[in-house]
Amino acid sequence: MCHLSKLKWQCRRGTLELDIMLTRYLETCFENAEQMEQVEFLKLLELEDTELMPYLMGQRTPETICMQHLVNKIRNVTPRQ
Repeated sequence: MCHLSKLKWQCRRGTLELDIMLTRYLETCFENAEQMEQVEFLKLLELEDTELMPYLMGQRTPETICMQHLVNKIRNVTPRQ
């Protein structure tokens, strides 16, 4: 799909919270995710921080079911041990 280093750069956002959640998902889940989920992640990375932050902080729900599942998955990824 996309080169991981490019995606890692796109995960760098304006806030530490977003950086951590997006990078954690990328490093632990992205490569093994189904293609549809990977496409949704790419769409998520296109969002502005002001739109993305409420989704990942649980203050707002994405409109599509696919995006809702991805956001929930990102919010629940635990750090590598």
